[in-house]
Amino acid sequence: MTWLITGGAGYIGAHVARALTAAGESAVALDDLSSGDADRLPAQVPLVRGTVQDRALVEGTLARHHVTGVIHLAARKQVGESVEQPLRYYEENVHGLAVLLEAVVAAGVRRFVFSSSASVYGMPDVDVVTEDTPTVPMNPYGETKLAGEWLVRSAGRAHGLTTCCLRYFNVAGAAEPALADTGVFNIVPMYFDALTRGEAPRIFGDDYPTPDGTCVRDYIHVEDLAEAHVAAARTLAARGDGPGSPTDLTLNVGTGEGVSVREMAAVVAEVTGRTVPPRVVARRPGDPARVVASAGRIRAELGWEPRFAVRDMVASAWEGWLAHHSRAESG
Repeated sequence: MTWLITGGAGYIGAHVARALTAAGESAVALDDLSSGDADRLPAQVPLVRGTVQDRALVEGTLARHHVTGVIHLAARKQVGESVEQPLRYYEENVHGLAVLLEAVVAAGVRRFVFSSSASVYGMPDVDVVTEDTPTVPMNPYGETKLAGEWLVRSAGRAHGLTTCCLRYFNVAGAAEPALADTGVFNIVPMYFDALTRGEAPRIFGDDYPTPDGTCVRDYIHVEDLAEAHVAAARTLAARGDGPGSPTDLTLNVGTGEGVSVREMAAVVAEVTGRTVPPRVVARRPGDPARVVASAGRIRAELGWEPRFAVRDMVASAWEGWLAHHSRAESG
């Protein structure tokens, strides 16, 4: 089989490309390089530069590379930006997905893995989030991911696609320094950035109803996440596309273990050796106290298990940070 990975030169996409090729699968990447980097891709994975909104390009790519399945990661993904630019988020994340699915259906491709997010749950009032927990997204980004799931499942049922929507929790780490996350949008790189500049990392609120008063999250190593994509792809391939075989899976991708913001700050300090105490500031609007995945369904459906602990995530991310931010070495 050959898998088209949209957003394949991005942080997660490049890890998926690496994991797929290591597993003996063929892949081709489609990426506009607005945030991706072509150098992240394995040498055997060709890059097609462009967007999923270009139907002619997508159709040509599917035909030229004899694509039999799609892993769709290309999307805008910053919560704050989505609040400021909702039209752009719906255009790229939802309309772009619709164009891609039209091309997929026309080409006769029958397997589709969709990159979703735990943001579809909004502020769940439960200790552990299952796939059946109500989905009440709180921002346009989460809304576009939930709408994407609806679209993928509906198209699958209408056109005989086997589909899988993977709801990622908090992704961190790197398989190797060259593949590290270079953005400063998530907690681990945000803490690295502050410590590198000699500033105190910020904790947004310490009065939540949690053991230490700070928010609790479920962190997943990006290598484990990439392996989840491989498992999803192979499961869809194994289930075939004959009569009665189309499947639509919706699965959390997390470890089932919660880590508080204060605990994460302590791990970052230990790994980096930079012990500037964090500074508590006001809560951010819309931050739920606790979001931790139930990972039972993905284990049962895909036979997937996470392998890496939080310290592994932080240590590998720090190596990547040093590789990409040389100024940190002299700190």
